[in-house]
Amino acid sequence: SSDGRVLATGAHDGAIRLWDAQTGQLLRVLEKHGSRVNSVAWSPDGRIIASGSADNTIRLWSAESGQVVRTLVGHTESVIAVAWSPDGRVLASSASDTTVRLWDAASGQLLRTLEGHTDWVYSVAWSLDGRFVASGSGDSTVRLWDAETGQLSQTLREHTGKVLFVAWSPSGRVLASAAADTVFLWDSQNMRLLQTIENHTGEVHSVAWSPDGKVAASGESDAAVRLRDAANGQLLRTLRGHTRDVLSVAWSLDGRVIASGSEDNTVRLWDAQTGQLLRVLTGHTNETRSVAWSPDGRFVASGSRDGTVRLWDVGTGRLLRTLEGNMQFVTSVAWSPDGRVVASGGWDSTVRLWDAASGELLRTLEGHTQFVTSVAWSPDSRVVASGAEDLTVRLWDVQTGRLVRTLGEHAGFVRSVAWSPDGRLLASGSDDRTVRLWDTGTGQLLRTLAGHMDDVRSVAWSPDGRYLASGSWDGTIRIWGVR
Repeated sequence: SSDGRVLATGAHDGAIRLWDAQTGQLLRVLEKHGSRVNSVAWSPDGRIIASGSADNTIRLWSAESGQVVRTLVGHTESVIAVAWSPDGRVLASSASDTTVRLWDAASGQLLRTLEGHTDWVYSVAWSLDGRFVASGSGDSTVRLWDAETGQLSQTLREHTGKVLFVAWSPSGRVLASAAADTVFLWDSQNMRLLQTIENHTGEVHSVAWSPDGKVAASGESDAAVRLRDAANGQLLRTLRGHTRDVLSVAWSLDGRVIASGSEDNTVRLWDAQTGQLLRVLTGHTNETRSVAWSPDGRFVASGSRDGTVRLWDVGTGRLLRTLEGNMQFVTSVAWSPDGRVVASGGWDSTVRLWDAASGELLRTLEGHTQFVTSVAWSPDSRVVASGAEDLTVRLWDVQTGRLVRTLGEHAGFVRSVAWSPDGRLLASGSDDRTVRLWDTGTGQLLRTLAGHMDDVRSVAWSPDGRYLASGSWDGTIRIWGVR
């Protein structure tokens, strides 16, 4: 509330709760929305509470009586944010229908619909003088609107991920916008970028060691690839260019180039030394979930949610071959160490082996009962390991297609598997927040590494086999001494 005495909260049960800010006592429960409440805001005079809900409506409540004063209907999808003008006469709302709407608070009349965003609008905020409304969207832009005319005044395009929050400073001189863990500060007079603040704590989707073991690359949820010193964890470089989460990273065997796959459907190739973007490989029609280099460094394989595996010539960027076979959603690809076969896993619960030269399907390995999430080759190219949402890791004989062993100790989906360089150990990372180490000869569980606070999405061995890196949705990369 404006006097700081009462706190309003919205919840998934569709209720709004009012709390005594001093004692924490529950004062009142307002129950009228038909779905979760995404946003609540007090009017400047403290008399009205506005709430936006996934039931597509905005409701105005009397703070004194707890009764609904008015219901505002017009959004066609979930209302994500609501914000009052400084004088309390107009309410701004944003929604997953990609619009911002301005409402007369007294009558409930829709004054204006602001259209231009191409994705969900997550946040709205008024300038202190009430002349402008700022909006942040999943289309990676911040837009400034003239509140009187509804005209688009300016579009700020520096962000590379979803803009989740916008807010004006108390002085009104600075506008802040946040996407994942990057905050941009803008001069409100000319909208010049003043400062970039990075403090990444978002989800880590993928990790990969450089061939010399000195650098760990990670693909992260703020659309960035980050390079860190493996010895001390220091951030060396941030590679930006993707517009959505980076789901997979892989080093060329000479350590000179990094490939990354993203939710933006592309594969990007980066100079590992300078961070320069070398090439963008386009062709997938849905997110690129996995990338893998051929041993000679001439080709990259990519697996996508569009159900295909694509093989690319790194030198020219040309698409060489598209591998298709009723795979639905390809989650993982891996090139055999001898360069002859590409393995893929996906939502059809199978592992498929492809001839890299001809694109011919050589064998389909069946046995998993849920989606296959990860595939990895043994160093001698004789065995493929696969992890799946059936909570198991399976080892397959490549020549015969026979299931050699099933490893089944995880309590959550298996998200990543990786062989040690000598082939004696296999690491697996899981939604149960653990990393497990297995003896590949006996199938015995040797060790469980616990410490992550969320799903473990990626595991990778150092080239000398002494260390294991694990990346998690808890925002951390952990380096384990395993030898």
